[in-house]
Amino acid sequence: MADERCNSKLKCHEVDLYFRPIPFRSVCFVQLLVVVLLSLSAIACGSKAERRSIPAEVEAAINAVSEDIATDRYEKIYREASELWQQDASLEQSISTFKTLKTKLGKMENRTVHSATEQHNSGGPLKGDAFMITYQTK
Repeated sequence: MADERCNSKLKCHEVDLYFRPIPFRSVCFVQLLVVVLLSLSAIACGSKAERRSIPAEVEAAINAVSEDIATDRYEKIYREASELWQQDASLEQSISTFKTLKTKLGKMENRTVHSATEQHNSGGPLKGDAFMITYQTK
């Protein structure tokens, strides 16, 4: 009889082990799910900020300022600049900065877009859309 009780206890213990959830697997699954969701949300947020092309009006403004810099029309650039720029630097400071940059960097021969990012500003001094564009130049 003692042997029967031991055997039945072992069988009950085996059944309990079979149906008991394995905590390690469920924790790994939850961690994997969190990582996947965070990755997907990061990709989705990043795709909104990065642009594949630059709007025509932004490209036209960049071309106009580039032409003004190439032909030393620094006063024109300053007069057309935002009030924030004009509050931050005088005409003389701006002209001096442009001349220093041209002396140190030389004349730009060509450029290719490295990255273009659009930012939507709802508050602060620069409300609206802002474009951060970097170029590789020669």
